[in-house]
Amino acid sequence: MTTLAEVRLDVAVPPELSARAPAEARGGARDEVRMLVGRRDRGSVEHHRFTDLPGVLRPGDLLVVNNSATVPAALPGRLPDGTAVALHLSSAQPDERGGHLVELRRVVPGRAAAYYPPAETPARPGLRITLPAGGVAELTGPFTARLWYARLALPAPLPDFLDRHGRAIRYGYVDRDWPIEAYQTVFATVPGSSEMPSAARPFSAEVVARLAGRGVLIAPVTLHTGVASPEAHEAPYAERFHVPAATAGLVGHVRSGGGRVIAVGTTVVRALESAAGPDGTVREADGWTELVITPERGVRAVDGLLTGWHEPRASHLLMLAAVAGRPLLAACYRAAVRERYLWHEFGDVNLLLPD
Repeated sequence: MTTLAEVRLDVAVPPELSARAPAEARGGARDEVRMLVGRRDRGSVEHHRFTDLPGVLRPGDLLVVNNSATVPAALPGRLPDGTAVALHLSSAQPDERGGHLVELRRVVPGRAAAYYPPAETPARPGLRITLPAGGVAELTGPFTARLWYARLALPAPLPDFLDRHGRAIRYGYVDRDWPIEAYQTVFATVPGSSEMPSAARPFSAEVVARLAGRGVLIAPVTLHTGVASPEAHEAPYAERFHVPAATAGLVGHVRSGGGRVIAVGTTVVRALESAAGPDGTVREADGWTELVITPERGVRAVDGLLTGWHEPRASHLLMLAAVAGRPLLAACYRAAVRERYLWHEFGDVNLLLPD
């Protein structure tokens, strides 16, 4: 089985290539970010703007998008000794056991909350974190060295509590707190993601209209993203998803007619592949998925992928290698660093196509 070490890319991403602010704050527009297109059969790399997407795709292609909306999942809290902490809520919906996954992070005045290495975390079973307005989160046990199960006791329903007291999760490469609207995509209609399904961020109403005029189809799935701390490089864990019957049927129709199914984001790949049978047939599905996509498993329902730029050690690379193959993936990342593409959720994008 291919390990993450085998697909890690031998590239170094300079800190200045981190997108520190949304494209709109950098003087551009969402749909003006850069797009590197890699074609697996040709082994080629092309440089575009995102506004070129309708011309790069073919009539009859299907884009599958994630309609999950980002919630303000970062909450201020205090430990029993009064120490301020940040609590990042990784599941806006309780899991099958009725609990939530949370990450504790260190408060750094004037900066993003910092990662607690496992040896330094204050997390322990029974720890009670005081939240605003009398809310409490009690840790019940570890899920990983970073994530813990927690029971929440809140004075209001969780969505209302987050709207009133939470803010968007951000990491150290982002220059300031941006409003939650900066973390929504044009497709966001179902609240539930702790972090933005960011591959779809560059879409604008104009690009969507031009895609429709070109004959490119668009269909939704829902996958609520958890907290993907950039310091830990953990494998994906369970996330809530839904693949509607209409989308499942359209995937089958497009593929049977020779069209390509292109996932907009790794979240969409995970949702579609979780709903696909061994023969690649996608059916309506709803629940929690723990699927980890590797090159050995491959992809059955997806032909291409539009994605952001991931850290060269990120666990997402296993999925990307399954879609694109390691040689093309490595060529894309080398070209992206050489040509100064921007990384992370406010950055540029990579379109991986089969041909």
